[in-house]
Amino acid sequence: MENVVNKPRVQLDRDAWIVAATDVLAEEGVAGLRVEVLAKRLKVTKGSFYWHFQDRHDLLMAVLQTWRDGRIRDIVKQTRADPGRELEQIYHVIDIYSTSRSRRGAMIELAVRDWARRDPETAAIVAEVDDIRLRCARDLFLACAVPMEEASSRCMLLYAYVFGISLMIYDKFDSDVARVKRDIADLIAQSANMKKRQSA
Repeated sequence: MENVVNKPRVQLDRDAWIVAATDVLAEEGVAGLRVEVLAKRLKVTKGSFYWHFQDRHDLLMAVLQTWRDGRIRDIVKQTRADPGRELEQIYHVIDIYSTSRSRRGAMIELAVRDWARRDPETAAIVAEVDDIRLRCARDLFLACAVPMEEASSRCMLLYAYVFGISLMIYDKFDSDVARVKRDIADLIAQSANMKKRQSA
């Protein structure tokens, strides 16, 4: 008689469900994010889902909260500057957010924004993240003695650029893409007031 080895049950924590749900969100959008799909992907029963979440809405809010917290943490980190190094940090923000980001990160961002177009709760969280993005960037411009109205316009331009370029395929547009990006960074970062301060 053969010994039958029972495989131990896979124990998933709440975070594992959130990570898997985020992957499905990125690939299929919020409509494709269903408990059955996740359970199959994770090779567990649907019942294990209910150890961690009340229902699908609870999972969706956890995914959204995780995205929100991660984005805000990243924004605050990337826009923090030592006194006197704010202009350098502006260039860093432009560079870090306009270089090739991970495909997964871009897909998640697009999926969350698409979701926000249809759901007021999601739209409110996306608006909160965008507001923090813009305020943190504006604070860098203000620290460089850029007037409030101009600082608001420049931080809006900064994010319009970094989001726009992430959606474009532009390698054939110019033979020197690096120069184009440097020129754009200068146009966003350097106001007349900042140039005067540097030459003083």
